[in-house]
Amino acid sequence: MDVIGKKTVGDGFEKAGQLYHKNVFDHYQNPRNVGSFETEENVGTGLVGAPACGDVMKLQIKVDPNKNRIEDARFKTFGCGSAIASSSFATELLKGKTLEDAVKIKNTQIAGELRLPPVKLHCSVLAEEAIKEAIKDYHSKMGK
Repeated sequence: MDVIGKKTVGDGFEKAGQLYHKNVFDHYQNPRNVGSFETEENVGTGLVGAPACGDVMKLQIKVDPNKNRIEDARFKTFGCGSAIASSSFATELLKGKTLEDAVKIKNTQIAGELRLPPVKLHCSVLAEEAIKEAIKDYHSKMGK
C-alpha cells in the first residue's frame, strides 16, 4: 500500500485531519517545473490569486510560435500543498499541447488526477485560471 503520513488511510495521507492522496503529496514534495522564464515575446504569464485563502499562482508558458505549441511551462506558487500540487501538475499537462488544446484544460481534470478533496477544489480552479491567463497574455503579445 502506498501510504504517506501519520495515519494509514487508503491511498493517501492525513494532515490536520484532512485526507490527501499520494498524487498531491508527490507533486507537493517533488514539484515539477518550478521557476520563471525570462521576459520574451513567446512567453505568456498568468498571475491569479484566491483572496479567501491567500493562494497566489504564477504560471508561464513558452510557446513555439511556428507550431502554436507549448514547448515548456513553469510556475511559482505561494500557497498550500494542494495549490502547489495543482500548479506542478498543470505545467506537466501543458507541455507539448497546442494552445487550442491547452485552453480546454479544466480544473476537473487537474482535481481528478490529483484526487483533491472537495475543500481544495479551488486550487485546481486557480490552475485552470492561470493557464487561461497565460494563453491570453501570450496572444496579446502576439497581437491576436
